[in-house]
Order: sequence, then structure tokens, then C-alpha cells
Amino acid sequence: MRKVIVGAMVSLDGVMQAPGGPQEDPTGGFHYGGWVAPLVDEVFGEEIDKLFGQPFDLLLGRKTYEIFAAHWPYAEEGPDDSIAKAFNAVKKYVATRKGLELTWKGSVALRDAADDVARLKQEKGPALVTQGSTELIQTLLASDLIDEINLFICPVVLGKGKKLFGDGAAPGAFKLISHRVSPNGLVIAKYERDGAVKTGDFAMEQPTAAEVARREKLQREG
Repeated sequence: MRKVIVGAMVSLDGVMQAPGGPQEDPTGGFHYGGWVAPLVDEVFGEEIDKLFGQPFDLLLGRKTYEIFAAHWPYAEEGPDDSIAKAFNAVKKYVATRKGLELTWKGSVALRDAADDVARLKQEKGPALVTQGSTELIQTLLASDLIDEINLFICPVVLGKGKKLFGDGAAPGAFKLISHRVSPNGLVIAKYERDGAVKTGDFAMEQPTAAEVARREKLQREG
């Protein structure tokens, strides 16, 4: 069974939009494109290499695919040669309901992201790794199809932009597998899916009269 692995660069307030540059995705009036670039350091590079050092295929949303297809096929022999060669060599699964022209060699269209990814997970093959692709990730979260989340949490607050988590994610627990803090303050954490959400209770065994009144007020207010 194949794993679905999310790789996500996020701000402290959960924004993923346009980490790589000002022209990457300015939609919605986003003015902070390139917010990750000043924070890149040796630890960041090592952890990216780990993420893509395992056998993998790419799993991308339409907009991220268009960004990647306009860049990575032309990036070999440059400063990111190793990543470019890896991305160009692997299969690219693209979630798109539109008639997107798949110009990048090795690209395969997925017309129903949830159903198609669920089917791919049952096949033999390498892990399916996302980058960017906020809408796709939220679809996968809603269908509980994500096995692992790799977060690169950057010490910035962006205020607005496309976010990693939205309403509608299937509830579930995750377990921290590894973590590092980079010299530039990035927190890099890997989480694996870990069953159902567990709950507890800090309330007194016998609630006070004030607490009973508070609960009754909440029920009345709906």
C-alpha cells in the first residue's frame, strides 16, 4: 500500500501560499510571495533532501503543477539540480477537473482526486508526495487519505493567504515522529497518522453550581 505524504512550508498562522517567490501565486492580493527564501539554511536543505531522498511520485494540484511545470524541466544544471532531476524523472499525478495540458514529461491526470488517490494508495509503488497544492491537501484531509505530514514551520505571520488546514478535515490524531529546529528558527516536524482523536476531561468530578449554570446557559444559547 502506498503512503500519501504531505510536505508543507507554513507560516505560524498556517499560510502556505507562494513560499518561493513574489510571482509564484499573487492571487487574492497576496503580497508576501517568497517568504520562505530568507529563512533557508543548511538544516532546511537537509530535511528537504530527506523528504525527496526516498522513492516517491509527486501528487500535485493544478495550480502547483503549472508552477512546477514552468520551472523544474528547465532547472537542471542549476543550483537546484538534484531536486530538478528527481522531479523530472518521477511520475507526476495531477488533480485537475479541467482540460489541463500536461506538458511535463511523466504527468498523469486525476479527474476525481479523492477516489483516484484512494485507488493509487492500494497499488504497489513509491510514496505519493505533495508540495504546495492547498486545495488538494484539504480534499485529501477531508477523505482521511493522508498518512504523514512534514511541516516546515517558519517564524513569520502572514495574516492572509491560502492555508494548510480548512474546515472539513476528517478528525484524526497524528503522532510526532521526528523534529528539528534550524538555525534560522524553522521548526521541522514529521507526523504520522495515529488513529482516532482521543479526549479527556479536566473538569471536577462533581461540577460546581456555577458550572452547572454555565452548561445550562450554553444549552439554551445553542
